[in-house]
Amino acid sequence: MVAEAVAAWLPGERGYEIGLRKGKLVCRNPQGKTLASLPKWLKESEIAESLRALAEWLDDHQAECRHTIERWMLRSLSVPREVVNEIWADPDWRSSLENLVVAPVDAKGKPNFEKTGLLKQVDAQRGLGVVDLDGETRWHKSPAMTVPHPILIADLEELRELASDLSITQTIDQLYRPVHQPTKDQAELKSINDYTEGMFEQLNFALSLCRRLGYPVRGGYATCRVWENDVMIEARYYVGDEYPEAETYTGPLVFVDANDKAVKIADLGPVTFSEGVRMASAIYAKRKVEESASEETP
Repeated sequence: MVAEAVAAWLPGERGYEIGLRKGKLVCRNPQGKTLASLPKWLKESEIAESLRALAEWLDDHQAECRHTIERWMLRSLSVPREVVNEIWADPDWRSSLENLVVAPVDAKGKPNFEKTGLLKQVDAQRGLGVVDLDGETRWHKSPAMTVPHPILIADLEELRELASDLSITQTIDQLYRPVHQPTKDQAELKSINDYTEGMFEQLNFALSLCRRLGYPVRGGYATCRVWENDVMIEARYYVGDEYPEAETYTGPLVFVDANDKAVKIADLGPVTFSEGVRMASAIYAKRKVEESASEETP
């Protein structure tokens, strides 16, 4: 396998050169041989410190691109085509946007979900190049686009099949993002109790899990805010608020409005409900499960 090329070699001390490869420092000696590791004196040099700072900035930039696009999806925001044209030149923006399902949005801000497709190209003159369900490339010159949440995509299964056939992967969790819809019985409730009594040996373990999953914890609840139809609703899933080292059990999943008032499930938007349940199920899945005792043989 050919190693990934270094974008640029910078002159270091003693005739050595130093650069970045996949965010890691690499160097080559005066004879041009790439070394397995950096000498200590080069690792502690000023140029090495500068490159480490650059690598950290690049990582942060890449993460910010992904998080921003995910916010577009969770808020069903319309993104002007001019903005997409500008950011497409940035490889981090492009890699995050490429292969996402997008829909054109007209001048009145209305998305056309009948023309959804996998975003493959962006051209200032031709518009947005998407691959449709027939595997054909179509160009849309709409003034804006939206990145729909998967629960809003009518042809979700067909698009998943198309992506699989084309060996397409996504940086943003969209096509294969778990989606959830309330049952008829749940619709009349103000809380979901399917994910209660999940035991964690320490509250610390649950809190650490929430941080890794990206869910802030406030007042003992893991939280997930969703803006849908210009309304902010916060999903809250109880994970505990006792001593950090104490055993804890999960509680109900509730949804509250900006006034901290519980909202009935039937009054929630589909994205809000789906994302709240996605949060609760992801946390609950990591609970401690007691192993059942093996059956005694007679």
